[in-house]
Parts: sequence; structure tokens; C-alpha cells
Amino acid sequence: MKKTFKAWFYGYYFHSVCKPIYKKRGISKKSITEIAREHKKITIRAKDMNDDKLISSYIMGIYFIAMNRNAGLSAEENYKILETGLASSKVFRKGLGSAEAYLDEKNLPGRMKWAEESRQRKNENNWVVDVLPKCDEYDLGYEYYECGICKICQDEGCPELAKYMCRLDYLIADIMNAKLVRTKTIAEGGDSCDFRYSLKKNGDS
Repeated sequence: MKKTFKAWFYGYYFHSVCKPIYKKRGISKKSITEIAREHKKITIRAKDMNDDKLISSYIMGIYFIAMNRNAGLSAEENYKILETGLASSKVFRKGLGSAEAYLDEKNLPGRMKWAEESRQRKNENNWVVDVLPKCDEYDLGYEYYECGICKICQDEGCPELAKYMCRLDYLIADIMNAKLVRTKTIAEGGDSCDFRYSLKKNGDS
């Protein structure tokens, strides 16, 4: 993968939010260093993807692979470290913004263009998506037919790890105060990932 500022920044960021939790868990300095090194190695050999909207997700998938190879913990434990680190990050929360802003219909033209570009499959490890406008059932929908995280996990011989990254979508929705309904994911054998977002109402969990 081409070494870009964004790729470097996101890798540094994910490591920085997890590092304090590694220390609390008693993970050795050597292992923490090896996680960062492994992340860089995977990033360098990873296939390119040119989707700015999802490069952070791609790098996060790469970082999760590096965690599982060097932290000495189970995938579930590593997921909890990443989840806790992101949930407690003020930068992460501020970057996500609010559900109202995210679901604003003025964003639709840009999203439709993004979906059209994804279907051109300019790079092998890109996502491929359809955007579904607001209807009676939801405010915004995505139907993903290909997933970059599933692809990099497959490339690295650990396809079973991709499903953990899917769980972060619910954390992200919750932080934004949005409701996410999803019935299937590619990571768990589905033919697509059906994201349906709505503004939370009283009583929504």
C-alpha cells in the first residue's frame, strides 16, 4: 500500500488509543512495540485502496490483525481493548459528530457519487456499496457488496478476525446517537452488509 499521510496517521492514532490499555493489561513493552512494527509491515504489503471515506476502517482492520499476532490475547480481548480505546477517545467522538449531521439529506448527492465510484473497482481492496435514500423505514441505508476489511483479513490468512470489526459499527452509531439496524454481514457469511440508520427516538436502545 502506498505510504500516505492518512495511512500513517490512522495507524499512529489506533496505536495511541490502545497503548494505555495494553499497559493496564500488563502487556510487555516488547509486545507493544511488535504490534506497531507488525502494523507497519502489513500496511506496506497490503493492496492499495483509494477510498478516502473508508481508509480509516482499512487501517483499523490492519491494526487489529497486528494486535492479534503480538498482544498474546484472544481476539475477543483484543477487540475489547480497541473498543474501549476508541470509546474513551475525545478525538474519536468529536470526529464522528452527531447523527443529525451524519443523516442530513444534503449529504446524499456526494454519497451517491461515492457509491457510483465504488462500483468501478479502481483498486482490488476497495469496498463496493449502494446508497439507499431515506424512506419510511430508515433515514439512510447502505448495502455493501464487498468489504475492504474482509479482503485484507483474507489476504493475511485470518478471515475470522473481520467479524470483530463489524461490531464497532454499533459503537459508532451509539456515539453519534443514531440507531443502526443490520441483519447480515459479509464477514459472517452474508451476501452483503445491510446498514440501516435512523435518528434515535425515545425508547431506542
